Amino acid sequence: MGSANRLTNGQGRHPLFSFGVISDVQYADIPDGCSFIGVPRYYRHSMLVLQRAVKSWNNLKNLNFAINFGDIVDGRCPKDQSVNAVNKVVGEFEKFNGPLYHIIGNHCLYNLPRDKLLPLLKIPNPRGGGHGYYDFSPTPEYRFVVLDGYDISAIGWPHDHPNTLEALEFLRRKNPNSNKNSPEGLEGLDRRFLMFNGAVGKEQMEWLDGVLQDATNLKQKVIVCCHLPLDPSASGQEALLWNYDQVMDVIHRYKCVKVCLAGHDHEGGHSIDSHGIHHRVLEAALECPPGTFAYGYIDVYDNMLSLVGTDRMKSTNISFHP
Repeated sequence: MGSANRLTNGQGRHPLFSFGVISDVQYADIPDGCSFIGVPRYYRHSMLVLQRAVKSWNNLKNLNFAINFGDIVDGRCPKDQSVNAVNKVVGEFEKFNGPLYHIIGNHCLYNLPRDKLLPLLKIPNPRGGGHGYYDFSPTPEYRFVVLDGYDISAIGWPHDHPNTLEALEFLRRKNPNSNKNSPEGLEGLDRRFLMFNGAVGKEQMEWLDGVLQDATNLKQKVIVCCHLPLDPSASGQEALLWNYDQVMDVIHRYKCVKVCLAGHDHEGGHSIDSHGIHHRVLEAALECPPGTFAYGYIDVYDNMLSLVGTDRMKSTNISFHP
């Protein structure tokens, strides 16, 4: 992970900037367990993965920022420990010597409502109303667009909030099961219509369209970040954003978006869609057995991203037309 490796990845050129990445820490001070399909989960060890990641990022000395792709604390965390657990994990993130950007995940919202969560994660909320989508430009050439995949969601908003009611009505129509987290009987891509997923709402969709138009005018390349994956070929069907197709219809109107990064599907994945956009889903910190790790950093160039992964996070070179 030294400078020689960084130069080789960029074909002998220094990156324009670099940033750390980690996803699905899902810490909880509880014994190890399993997912609903029996995949082992290491709730306490995930904190060690995060600590190792932050130490590694700081040792590199030239990362410009870091992004956490969501699910900071696990839904099985006892509710009376939620605030302390979130603060504990945030405290570890804040040992990073640079700016941090957090993305809302479903497990975050199992623990805390939006009005408590957003301030703890210091998520920008310029429009008010508890929304978790925003954008930033680390250099003039690039813009990051962070989507709130739980904008329309049955979790996180007050029970009588219009976004909650819209999500519950959507699930009623799309998923006939009494347990709305069960995909039983759902076929193909319909298996994404589960309560632990969500959707991008109309207002956010209009915002996204405006940001991409602005980035196009400024000749910026865009990296879209979301907890929920946006392409079926990079993810299991059960992990997709409910309206990923509508979001991608907006994105595909423009040529500025080069890469979409996500978490949520713990196995990770990589695909290139019909418009040449790369989709990279990051492997989860939570599912690292003791002694293993999953985090990395990304070097960004004019015509490529180079993800340098550690251990279970796979290194990936992503090339595109500048």
